[in-house]
Amino acid sequence: MPKVTDEYRQARRDEIIEVAIGCFLTRGYGHTSIADLVAASGLSAGAIYGNFPGGRDEIFVAAATRILDSRRLDLEMARREGPLSPADIMTTLITGIRSEAIGPILPQLWGEAVVQPDILVLVNGVFAQLRSTIHDAVADWAHAHPDRIDGDPDEWAHRVTPVILSTAPGYILQQAVMPDFDGDAYLAALREVLPH
Repeated sequence: MPKVTDEYRQARRDEIIEVAIGCFLTRGYGHTSIADLVAASGLSAGAIYGNFPGGRDEIFVAAATRILDSRRLDLEMARREGPLSPADIMTTLITGIRSEAIGPILPQLWGEAVVQPDILVLVNGVFAQLRSTIHDAVADWAHAHPDRIDGDPDEWAHRVTPVILSTAPGYILQQAVMPDFDGDAYLAALREVLPH
């Protein structure tokens, strides 16, 4: 039997993630089953579980992690010119999130996390990574602009990061549930609210 390469395995995982995102968008996260993924992908349940033993929840976290990794890369590239302000950090991240199809599904996952401890653990892991990424970027800016903050740069970054982080879920939630939500105006207003 030929050995499965890492590239092939990753391509299959990516295929499953893309199919799952499509199902989550049309059926909703809570109403999508492995049977739905089998029907949409043409793969067997064994192929899906072979790549994602944790099933639907693991697939969703893999999709969220992939998006987070892409956003981290966006942020790293933007930071090459120097420290980004908190407004620029969040504008960079939210602009990237806007381009992802998965955005409208996130509030569904957060709702599940409130009532399902195993999903809460997975969601906390993704948020912890995002918080760490934002914290590091905010701390860099605070060290470069100590005259713009109150107190020690590291302590300031620690205090304000949860507030700064909340602008991304705020964007995602409003985009998902408010038909008249103006994403461009939201991004413009970030520069009025956050240090820049």
